[in-house]
Amino acid sequence: MTLRTRPPAASKTRTATHRLRTLRYSPFRRFLIGQSTSLLGTGMNTIGTTFAVLQMPGGGVDAVGVVMAARILAVLVVLLLGGVFTDRLGARAVMLTADLLRFTAQGALAVLLLTHSARVWEVIVLAVVLGIGEGGFSPGLTALVPGLVPADDLADANALLQITQAVASVAGPGLAGLLIAVSDAGIVVAVDAVGYGVSVLALAGLPLSQLAAPRHGMFTDLGRGWKEFTSRTWLWVTTLHISLFNFVLWAPFLVLGPALARQRLGGASAWGLVLALYGIGSIGSGLALLGRNPSRALVWSVAASVGWALPAAALAARLPLGWVAAAALLAGASAAVCNTLVTTVIQREIPAEVRGRVSAFDSLGAFALGPLGLALAGPVSNIVGADRLLGLGVLWQLTAVAVVLAFPSVRRHGLSDGTAQGDLWSRPSSRSDSASVSSPAHDGGGD
Repeated sequence: MTLRTRPPAASKTRTATHRLRTLRYSPFRRFLIGQSTSLLGTGMNTIGTTFAVLQMPGGGVDAVGVVMAARILAVLVVLLLGGVFTDRLGARAVMLTADLLRFTAQGALAVLLLTHSARVWEVIVLAVVLGIGEGGFSPGLTALVPGLVPADDLADANALLQITQAVASVAGPGLAGLLIAVSDAGIVVAVDAVGYGVSVLALAGLPLSQLAAPRHGMFTDLGRGWKEFTSRTWLWVTTLHISLFNFVLWAPFLVLGPALARQRLGGASAWGLVLALYGIGSIGSGLALLGRNPSRALVWSVAASVGWALPAAALAARLPLGWVAAAALLAGASAAVCNTLVTTVIQREIPAEVRGRVSAFDSLGAFALGPLGLALAGPVSNIVGADRLLGLGVLWQLTAVAVVLAFPSVRRHGLSDGTAQGDLWSRPSSRSDSASVSSPAHDGGGD
């Protein structure tokens, strides 16, 4: 009797292998390990620092707000400079310096907290240093990855990074809460410092690349980045879309959500469940994206941003916890699709020599209105009502997605190269599993 093979099983094995192929590239694998450790520490740090400030003399809710605002403002101020230096010196060099800065800031804060000698003004100063490091690191992230994997695997690499971020957002706060319960908030901050240390080692182990980007004056370099950014209608339109989403919908959701959860859904544990399911949705969607290569990635990215309106809509409609949690799950899935695909498009279409500056303008534009939205959410909700404010944000998001997709440069993006003639969710073009990166910086992106 002859045994016959089972093609479906073999097909599944090949699919699983293909989806994890990006991990075969040692530079990217090294970077992913460092980034995973760093993000986990970052996910823990917000909880650790918040509880530390609440408990110290002169602390309290107002002090927590000042610490958070100081870090965010430092990030926004430094972003453009980070983009310029990324293109001048290479992504690896700037990111390495940024993580050394963050390691130093969190290490110093941990010592102050563990010795019970920290004062609020010291925490604020170190939060600014942390924000400077974050602002320097961020533009390099988009610029570095194309130099670690082949172009065909960029979507998978970004999906893995998105999964890592989502896992950290779920696991980080939980681990921080556990450590605070059994030890001290200073331990949490110390773990965050160690995470940055691991990232420093990972970045230091990446090979260097030869940079060919010419250097000019600071304003000349910024002007070139701005020209590259504004010359692509699809780029500035989608950036503006995300910026207004953060201002009109997401900031009110983050501010009003906890209060509404306390009033209607069961308190802090219910809100924690909502945020956890958002992260889980992002993880699941990131896993589903592995091995996929949507031919019109920008269109899918914008369309997916509709999902961000779901949890706010559920709260505005006064739905029970189960519905709000399910909406958050779908919103997290939408976030993974949107972030992964738009990052991949930018990496593929922006020239390597200006990728850092363009990424900086993109990040600055996307998040610049966020702090203002957070500050206005409470006062405006007192005037119009929390449910109405969230409902208006939902209507804005639905309308904005339709308007953005109506732009020809967005709607037709991906058609001119002929890639949109097939399945929108086709797998990447077939390539030998033995393919390897000839150079860690084959695309010229960063160090």
